[in-house]
Amino acid sequence: MPETLPSPLSWRKARPAMAAIISLVAAARASDRPNFLFVFTDDQRFDAMGVVQREHGDRARFPWLKTPHMDRLAAEGFRFRNAFVVNSLCAPSRATFLTGRYGHANGVVNNHTDFPPDSVTHATELRKAGYATAYVGKWHMGKQVERPGFDFSASFLGQGKYFDCPIYVNGKETPSTGWVDDVTTDYAIDFIRKNRDRPFSLTVGFKATHGPFEPPPRRASDYEGQLARPVPNLNAPAIYRGPDGAPVKHSPTDSALATGDVKTNLGYFRCIAAADDNLGRLLAALDELKLSERTVVIFASDNGYYLGEHRLGDKRSAYEESLRIPLLVRCPGLGKGAAVIDKMALNIDLAPTLLDLANVPIPPQMQGLSWKPLLEGKAPADWRKAWFYCYFFENRFGTPMTTAVRTETAKLIRYPGHPEWTELFDLAADPFELRNLYGDPAASELRKHLEAEYDRQATAIGFHVPDFADKPESAPDKGRRTPGASAAPPADRVVLHYDFSHDNGTRVVDASGLNNHGSATGVPVAEGRDGRKARRFDGTGAIDVPKSPTLDPSNRPWGVRASVRPDAPDGIVLARGGKTDGYCLYLKGGLPAFAVNAGNKSTAIAGGSPVTGRWVQLQARIRVNRTVDLSVDGKIIASGRLPKLISSDPNDGMQIGADERSPVLTDPLPRFKGLVESVQLYDGELK
Repeated sequence: MPETLPSPLSWRKARPAMAAIISLVAAARASDRPNFLFVFTDDQRFDAMGVVQREHGDRARFPWLKTPHMDRLAAEGFRFRNAFVVNSLCAPSRATFLTGRYGHANGVVNNHTDFPPDSVTHATELRKAGYATAYVGKWHMGKQVERPGFDFSASFLGQGKYFDCPIYVNGKETPSTGWVDDVTTDYAIDFIRKNRDRPFSLTVGFKATHGPFEPPPRRASDYEGQLARPVPNLNAPAIYRGPDGAPVKHSPTDSALATGDVKTNLGYFRCIAAADDNLGRLLAALDELKLSERTVVIFASDNGYYLGEHRLGDKRSAYEESLRIPLLVRCPGLGKGAAVIDKMALNIDLAPTLLDLANVPIPPQMQGLSWKPLLEGKAPADWRKAWFYCYFFENRFGTPMTTAVRTETAKLIRYPGHPEWTELFDLAADPFELRNLYGDPAASELRKHLEAEYDRQATAIGFHVPDFADKPESAPDKGRRTPGASAAPPADRVVLHYDFSHDNGTRVVDASGLNNHGSATGVPVAEGRDGRKARRFDGTGAIDVPKSPTLDPSNRPWGVRASVRPDAPDGIVLARGGKTDGYCLYLKGGLPAFAVNAGNKSTAIAGGSPVTGRWVQLQARIRVNRTVDLSVDGKIIASGRLPKLISSDPNDGMQIGADERSPVLTDPLPRFKGLVESVQLYDGELK
């Protein structure tokens, strides 16, 4: 007998119950698939976490650093003690996190290239598998508004800015108020709430702790007066920083010179503290929504950062402080908490790890390894013992192209075009990379092993210099453009940042990380607004800033920004160059003004209302299309067009508060009177 089918009436009566069953089945399936929250900071070095500082004990450089929410993740999950990036630069690292591939393979090897929209990423594959995907916060790949592979995005262009940053919500520009990473976290929590009932993958990119190191007011006074403990390589310059390109040779006394506590960039650590606040908000949201037991949380950074080691700021090159990053993983159901993993992990591993944990096939083009077996305590016997590093030359930057191979205990660094700079380090015996063994006969076996490993690793990843990489236009060690060359895409980086909070007497400390320090004469440190520091100018003093390759404004977009309180209607805020090529930000009759001399042709703009006697932020920028504009407190008050860009790097250094070298202005003006709270120079189309 055929089975009797239910009548239409009985089926309609059963539909609510069936719908409930289907809903329960779907929920059960969703609960079997973990959510993913990947949070990463910018420029946070591996040891810039409280948990690492405590582990280092008497060796801790920053024992006063507190990161309770990063520490919580470490206590509840896994901490990788040997995590690295394969290119220590913002955009290439971000593209690698997404694709699981090296830059020469994924199309991004510098900061001015858009992310290829057809890329295969962890987001594209998870979305195919039914995940809701979102990207919020810093993207920093070219000028693109799109966030390929993500259903939802709330992000900003380029470097953005720390306060009141415009946010592009699904491509539409939207104003925001407040500290940018606080705003990013608001968007992230809103996405989590709206997608709590389905599997999601959320990537959160913080701007912190990138320069210009402007923390929110709640963190502006953290760590006041704290010093960093010294390390031996503070007085061991990078090999490529020798005079006229000659390799630097270290003496046995180099490490002995680094004694006594030293000043450090407290703004950097204040931004980390504020980012930690927001990590805590994200974890609290997961707790509140009962999602913590279903969500894999991964915390990392896009690259490391030098804080004076090898006399360097920034990152890019292949010493340990640049390569190593924090990496924390909390994976429900795996591990007992507070576990440490010493196997070498790379940023190419993130994408395959997320897919593996979601039981989604890993695309064959991904070059990384899944961390899943490490998290399960089943480390494969053939886990990586070595890996390849490559930083590609960038126009207008001072770091040469750098390649390296790193094993668990040693490193070989090569600088293509400069064999005389080659370095070999025994990291087990020399963790601060002070003794270059490359020419040491006693290290011949180590050298032979590393050279063979270098070739093996380069072959394994198909390493080559792609056509889309910048090509050197002058000496690779200088990183400067040829005078008269066309403008390259904007770099959008801070090349000088004075906020006077780290100064020592006459020495004005550059917080950009590029070591463009100045010298103050007759301008003492004073109190600014809301606990900030300032310099007081009485019309007789000035700050002198030496010439450097990173301050070259020629043949490119360029910007200046200064927070000041003028006490007199006429005066020079800052100036560099002369009648042929130069620029000057100044006040005349109380009105802000900006003058640019380019190839003996002068352009001056002025406008607005008098600013004498009040705090204002003055901003002037030169764009790649030769337009120039002047703003007061973010509002453009005057604009014009240059006949050409500044054509050559002025011979003079810059002066703040005066213009008494080769004058930019035809009619001289007096020195500045009043307070200067901060000065920033930007390379790129300042947003």
